[in-house]
Amino acid sequence: MTQEVLERKTNVGETQPHPNYRLLLLKEGERELEFVETCLKKHIPGMSSDKAHQISVAANRDGVALVWVGPKEIGELYYELLKSEGLPMALEPAA
Repeated sequence: MTQEVLERKTNVGETQPHPNYRLLLLKEGERELEFVETCLKKHIPGMSSDKAHQISVAANRDGVALVWVGPKEIGELYYELLKSEGLPMALEPAA
């Protein structure tokens, strides 16, 4: 069984992958880690308790933590959902 990667075609017949974006959790003031973890699990599909805890601790310790990488449109949705919970977030092109 093979898996194909779908790519966007350009006008000149070349193919280019859709660019990925990074969703980042920023540290802003003191927040309960448990609240942050609950929000991450609520809004990011497949987010485990352990992963949510690691992200929360990393943001608290380092000032920023990577939450998710993927297509811009999905990242915008996750960004808005987490912002609506009061979490400081950033969405930027992945390098």
